[in-house]
Parts: sequence; C-alpha cells; structure tokens
Amino acid sequence: MNRNNSSAAGMRPCAQRRTVMPPRHACGRRSRSSYRSESRPAADVPQRRLAMRLVTLPLLRLPVLLLGWLLLTGAAPAESPRVTAVLDGDTLELEDGRRVRLAGIEAAKPPRHADPADGRVWPLAEAATMALSDLALGRRVALHGPAPVDRHGRLLAHLVREDGLWLQSALLARGLARVHTRPDARAYAAELLAGEEAARNAGRGLWRSRVYAVRDAADPEGLARDRDSFQLVEGVVLAVTKGGGESWLDFGADWRSDVTIHIGRAAMREVTRAGIDPLSYEGRRLRVRGWITLRNGPMIEITHPEQIERLEREAVSATPRRAGADDDDPWNDDEGEDDPE
Repeated sequence: MNRNNSSAAGMRPCAQRRTVMPPRHACGRRSRSSYRSESRPAADVPQRRLAMRLVTLPLLRLPVLLLGWLLLTGAAPAESPRVTAVLDGDTLELEDGRRVRLAGIEAAKPPRHADPADGRVWPLAEAATMALSDLALGRRVALHGPAPVDRHGRLLAHLVREDGLWLQSALLARGLARVHTRPDARAYAAELLAGEEAARNAGRGLWRSRVYAVRDAADPEGLARDRDSFQLVEGVVLAVTKGGGESWLDFGADWRSDVTIHIGRAAMREVTRAGIDPLSYEGRRLRVRGWITLRNGPMIEITHPEQIERLEREAVSATPRRAGADDDDPWNDDEGEDDPE
C-alpha cells in the first residue's frame, strides 16, 4: 500500500524519522457519547458557600489591570456599551442586544446532561457566573480583537472595563476559567496562558477539582473515558511522525493505542508560519489542550499552534501536576464546556 495516499482513510503517510511503519488501520470518529458517570451532589448549602467563597477570592489586580491598560492603549474601540445581562460564566449581553462570548477562555459550566429544573447546584459554574456578574453587570466595556461571530450568533471578543480591568484575565486569576483559544480567536494567548498557570499553581477554583485536573498523556485508558470533552493533557513525546503535510506526536510506544496529537495540513501551515517544526517536539514535555476523540487511541486534533505548550527544554519523567481533591469534595461534581468549535 502506498502510505502517501493513506491519510484520507485515517492512516499515516510515510514517516520522516521512522523507517518501519506498520499500516495504520482506519478508525473513523465514533458517534458522540459520554463516558462521564453521574456525580454525587453535595448538600445545597455547602455548595453555595463554596461558590460564594470563590467569588470573594482576592483578585490579582495589578497584572489584570496592567494587561487591560495595554489592550486599551492600542487602537481602542470608540464604542463602550454597557453590560445589561450575564448569561453564564463567559457570556454576556450588551445594551444594544448583542451577545458576547469572552474570547480565549472557557468558564466552568454545568455538564451537558444537567437539567435546570431539578434544582441542582453546580458550585464552580455558579461561582463563575456570579463572578462575571460582579465584574461586568452594569459596567461599560470596550470590545477588542477581530470579534468573529460563532455558530450561536455570539461575538467572540476580549472585553476591557472602563477602568482598564480585562475580564478574561480576571476570571482566569480566580481559577474560574481555562484558556480555550480557537483558530479565529487566539489573540493574547501568551498572556492568558500565564494567568491560567498562576491560578493552577495556586490551586484556585476549578484547579482544586479532579474534573479539571491536567490529564496524564501516559494513561490512554484513563483519557479514553474523557472522550468528547475538552481537556489539558501533559506528557513527554516519545516519537514524531511527519509526512504528507501532516504530523503525529505520540506519547506512547504503540501508536495504535497510545495518546496521539494530530496536526493536519491546514494546522501544519499555521505551525510552520509560527516557525515551529513538529520534529522538535520529540523527547520534549508538552502540555496540549483540545477535544478528546478516539482514533486508534485517544487523540487531540490541533487546529492552531497555541494549543501546544512546550514546558521544558529537556524531557523529564515527572508526572503532570494534578489538583489535590478527594472524591468526596463537592467541587468534583462540576464539569462542562461548550460544544466543539
């Protein structure tokens, strides 16, 4: 078989580094389903207290205000509409009727199976919504970035308050959101990632929950249970296959079943423009974020280079940092995210 013509069937082309490559069997994306198990709700009052505790967490105001000021100093928009409603932890409505989704982040949300009518409380999701209300409701904001419109009709933009506070950075500082850039909304990724890192290292908010813990790339069985969810995965790349305008980064010895990062042709063009050669990732520790699918093992599809963080110059054997949460911690009941872009 000519492997150079095999990528359309889900198989890898000839490897640039590997000289022997067994044929990769096609394995298309399965129908969407969930491995998530039902979580145990904690008592309503303790959950609400936890949510309130997160909302009142002291904010790292200096970097948040500084970054907001930097955004405002460049080509600031002439309009500054007032926020009239907050719909969830990262979506709000302006006085002119437009709905804005905060670009570059994903706030904590209830799981997709949650029924609002059952009265159940999701403390992290509630804390994120309450925090955004506290930060933005009734305030004037300036919209920054290209502001594309998503498939739900919402503008994707960075919002800066009239006093210079950057809303995305404020939520990240409280540990109520993760960085989730998109191909058409990836401005200020480095600043957002730095804010997320600080909150994760401090164990704030969602970083206390095992639901949001960084996944171990050396555990494909565990990661398979996270299918169809947005995750952060960390590990050492053992091998890189490059060919046919695509690349695969493998975190295990058997690429038929290990955790794999796929960089397709369109993404490869973006990676190349960023001055990155995927072969340089071999033997390095990476943190990768994206949606988990199952194609010969758990796989993350790369759509833009900001999804990949190179953590160290040399590979080490340390395991990913994980949030120290017990199974009975009510924070562990919280999970959710928007649909894949």
